[in-house]
Amino acid sequence: MDATRYEIVVKGRLSPTLAAAINGFDVSRCDQGLTHLVGWVSDQARLHGTLELLRDLNIELVSVNPVLNPDFRPGHSIGGHSIGATTNGETDG
Repeated sequence: MDATRYEIVVKGRLSPTLAAAINGFDVSRCDQGLTHLVGWVSDQARLHGTLELLRDLNIELVSVNPVLNPDFRPGHSIGGHSIGATTNGETDG
């Protein structure tokens, strides 16, 4: 697998500490109670490791999607969600 850019969507808002624990991903927030994590994944093992970290931190996974649009930038609309706004709840893991 070549490096692929992924968007991982989780429920709630990640604290700065939790966001820092997810190496290699940029964190954006949206106004629908979801946090979008976007980053490059070098292989399936790295992707699974990131998903396992989220599971171990008790962070509810909503979706995992490859980013196929080369023009994608965090802070813009994706899948009907406006990325970049803040959410209400904060997830502490």
